[in-house]
Amino acid sequence: MPRVHLVDATYELFRAWFAVPSSRLPDGTEVGATRGVLGTLIKLVQNEGATHVACATDHVIRSFRNALYDGYKTESGVPAELLSQFPLVEEGIRALGLVVWPMVEFEADDALASGAKRFAPEAEQVLLATPDKDLAQCVRGQHVVMLDRRRNTVLDEDAVRAKYGVLPASIADWLALVGDAADGYPGLAGWGEKSAARVLEVFGSIERIPESSKDWPANLVRGADRLATTLAASKAEALLYKQLALLRTDVPLTETLDDLEYKGTPPEFRAFCAKIGAEGLPERIARWL
Repeated sequence: MPRVHLVDATYELFRAWFAVPSSRLPDGTEVGATRGVLGTLIKLVQNEGATHVACATDHVIRSFRNALYDGYKTESGVPAELLSQFPLVEEGIRALGLVVWPMVEFEADDALASGAKRFAPEAEQVLLATPDKDLAQCVRGQHVVMLDRRRNTVLDEDAVRAKYGVLPASIADWLALVGDAADGYPGLAGWGEKSAARVLEVFGSIERIPESSKDWPANLVRGADRLATTLAASKAEALLYKQLALLRTDVPLTETLDDLEYKGTPPEFRAFCAKIGAEGLPERIARWL
């Protein structure tokens, strides 16, 4: 059984945007981040031993969640020269010989969650290559884990609990209570990371938290009365934020496990690299189809 790497290519593109020097084609098109992503994916399959790989992207930033909540993240504030590289990096990933899932209605995180659910039964291990805390809800024991390639760290279920104070099954509830600035929802006033973790450690989910702190264990958390009052008054908001935080696992992915196997890079990768002025990248390829 193979190990499956599911890569958050949106994260990789943003990371490259900030880490890789600008590079422009003669017509002024910015391609530096695309070159950076392709470089790190070549490293993944050649130096890090990945054999079965799929990459998920946010082909557009908006998703079905924007219809649920007006404040959810949009493309506002994202540089146009970064947005323009999403279709370019998708083309490059395909040319490299890897599967790419470009998301429109869903988000890249939903594709990764769906891929983890789909391929976990067939894989020795599924590695979600992202540091995004949203994906912590997908971790299962040591079988489905998060891989932070930049820090070279792996989060299994015990590590998720140590880092966030809750089990993966409670991550969406935890995010709903504390908020997620990156995704654009605020959480509930007064609910911090530690207080949310302590309460969820006992009750597991927002729906199971009693409205009165009198029904909470004594001395569970400082300011229990205030927290309970806030949650009771804002229960609908908390459940909406949880809906935003919960990743979908029903994205229609058509590939089989065999389709995810990296069999080598097609010859057309040279043409793509010439297109983006990265003629040196093909020289790093060890396996060609």
